Amino acid sequence: MTDPRLTRLAQGLPASVPFVGPERLERMRGAPFVARLGANESGFGPSPRVAEAIRAAADEAWMYPDPDMHALRNAIAAHNEVAPENVMIGEGIDGLLGNLVRLLVAPGDSVVTSVGAYPTFNYHVTGFGGVLHTVPYTGNFEDPERLVAKARETGAKLIYLANPDNPMGSHHSAHMMRNLVTNVPAGCLLIVDEAYIELAPQGTALAVAPDDARVIRMRTFSKGYGLAGLRVGYALGARDLIAAFDRVRNHFGVGRVAQAAALAALGDQDWLAQINARVADSRDRLAAIALENGLVPLASATNFVAIDCGADGTFARAVLDVLATRGIFVRMPGVAPLDRCIRVTCGPDNQIDAFAKALPDALAAARRHA
Repeated sequence: MTDPRLTRLAQGLPASVPFVGPERLERMRGAPFVARLGANESGFGPSPRVAEAIRAAADEAWMYPDPDMHALRNAIAAHNEVAPENVMIGEGIDGLLGNLVRLLVAPGDSVVTSVGAYPTFNYHVTGFGGVLHTVPYTGNFEDPERLVAKARETGAKLIYLANPDNPMGSHHSAHMMRNLVTNVPAGCLLIVDEAYIELAPQGTALAVAPDDARVIRMRTFSKGYGLAGLRVGYALGARDLIAAFDRVRNHFGVGRVAQAAALAALGDQDWLAQINARVADSRDRLAAIALENGLVPLASATNFVAIDCGADGTFARAVLDVLATRGIFVRMPGVAPLDRCIRVTCGPDNQIDAFAKALPDALAAARRHA
């Protein structure tokens, strides 16, 4: 029964969440996973400097955090060669997306994204009453031309695109992204989700003037820096838009310990370089495992590999189900035709070994029931 005190908008929302966490799945199966390869976390962990920073900040956990996030904000600005006024920090990209949608999308406003792209963005748009308009991927890529065309057609307030992409792992060049910015319709804002940018090839990151009001870029400490559990992300955008976040954000949303950890992670670029090398090796292993089993690994600019299982979503879902019974947590894209793939996160050798051991049986079981 729906609580009658809910707003009309809230009463009409689906009773769902964007992701079911692996912890819930472990509780449902009554056992922990052997390999946690479904959430695109960094199983390689954060820099040792992060642990030191967390220990040092632990005694100050009784204090509220600096709501200005001064030290971290200035460090991020320096790292990205922008002014602090071009930076906003939040509770991961998810929190920043929620605040941005709250700022710009009123009930009935149109928003454009790709069908099958990041579901948490859709969750926020729906939650604030926006109207989602979607365009299909072109092959394994989000399609900038289709996104722009749909934005013009619908008078959209926002366009969302991830580069590199989740869930397919593909990426567009900085040149192509620059062309996309040039074509953003008047009155529309392009959101470029760069969660995986630290792991992407050189020449991927969008280069724009810090105060270009047509675009906002979002990044996170959850992937390459290995801080998914602390929830720290940041946006890079025009000063007026960044300042507007202060009207709606949770000013104490990024804790004192999280700020200290992110500052330490950003300061250890040598560690990030090591992680990039380990991720590249793991991507190569996952690709080789896929090929050994007659599957097709997609080229990836992220810390995961999407593997085309060669059939439809029903078959790929069956593979996932059997892998779960073997203690292997992986995920898959949610809509066709992307759901022909399973998506496997890079990780330590022992977890990749477990996946390699379980995959042949999972494929055989899925084929028996196809």
